[in-house]
Amino acid sequence: MRKILVWILVGLAVLATSGLVLYNMPSLHDRLAYHAEELTSRIQEIIAPPEKAVFVPQNQVAAIVKETIAAWTATPSPTLTPAALTPQSAHGTPTPTSLPSPTPLPTAIPTPIPAKVVLNGIVHEYQKWNNCGPANLAMALSYWKWKGDQMDTAAYLKPNTRDKNVMPYEMASYVADKTTFKSVVRVGGDINLLKALIAGGFPVIVEKGFEGVSFDGWMGHYEVVNGYDDSTSRFAVQDSYVQPANGITYADMESNWRAFNFTYIVVYPPDRESEVMSILGPQADEQANYHYAEQKAQTEIQTLKGRDLFFAWYNLGSSLVDLQDYSGAASAYDEAYKIYPTIPEKQRPYRMVWYQTGPYFAYFFTGRLQDVINLATQTINSTTEPAIEESWVWRARAEAMLGDDSAAIDDYHTALKWHPGFQPALDGLKALGVSN
Repeated sequence: MRKILVWILVGLAVLATSGLVLYNMPSLHDRLAYHAEELTSRIQEIIAPPEKAVFVPQNQVAAIVKETIAAWTATPSPTLTPAALTPQSAHGTPTPTSLPSPTPLPTAIPTPIPAKVVLNGIVHEYQKWNNCGPANLAMALSYWKWKGDQMDTAAYLKPNTRDKNVMPYEMASYVADKTTFKSVVRVGGDINLLKALIAGGFPVIVEKGFEGVSFDGWMGHYEVVNGYDDSTSRFAVQDSYVQPANGITYADMESNWRAFNFTYIVVYPPDRESEVMSILGPQADEQANYHYAEQKAQTEIQTLKGRDLFFAWYNLGSSLVDLQDYSGAASAYDEAYKIYPTIPEKQRPYRMVWYQTGPYFAYFFTGRLQDVINLATQTINSTTEPAIEESWVWRARAEAMLGDDSAAIDDYHTALKWHPGFQPALDGLKALGVSN
């Protein structure tokens, strides 16, 4: 009997080892990892539905923090770095009852464009598990005869394949560091500008909201837009999740794009830079672009409602962060979070801060450190696998400012677990006198 038990245990050990080996085989891992996380996520949704969690800003600022916030000296990453640590610029602080009157939005399209254009030559790729950003960047580069695929871009963009998100600035960094091409990232895009860029011969990567059929809830998604047809009012997009040459109506594009402040990325050869900038017009200037996006959000706030109004307030906050008006941004985000509980639970974009970290900037640089901690904690708890390094870093920064160095060090190390070599985490540890 004892001998049989030993053989059973040995057999179970062999099966477990074999299963682990098979799970980690590249050919099987992507498919199995997707189903494993989907199952785990569904169990979590039953136990603690993430869409039920509501962040309520406390707006509490400790006096000592107000006096010392400007002395914060950690060296952040490109998207985590304000040019100065002033909590508010001269730009103003909008509130629901005192929004400045929107000024007319300038047009960036000086001449008529064709009624239909399709740019051929993009090599479509279906994204591997959790690989939307790398796949879409590879597709955009393929139009310019770049030789590579999503595994090349992912090696740089996602050292840990579990990382939940790739930021637009990271994609631009890849283009600058690893290719001979250039790129431009802007916000506040619109349908006419998309059409003008495509008509000029430039595919466009857009970041937008997405609600698929095989999972529950809203999430972020990239697509490469490579054509349009005014007769059907549809864009042609290369979608790494759905299919190549997927058709998207102008109205759906605008609606889903709003969730990401109408962010777009254009990749181009250096010798065609003047063409891109000419099409962008006033949007070629980065500061002018931020002001434009701010005005666009203010205009939309006057007319939208429900989830779209939440996105518009959030977009206003993000544009004000770009303009370093952290106090105004914090007020805008507060308004967004007031609207959030009124959105039907199944429509709530609870993954929002996975992709757009503006509230951390706004609350941190106005001394609202507990709000940073609370929001980061809720964001981290919204997933069974919290591979969202930015949230760990911002919580660590707030903890360090409040004197909880031990918690900050733990969070910085967790950020490095999910994104090895992540510079903001390394800089945070260095500021605390800790080597990685």
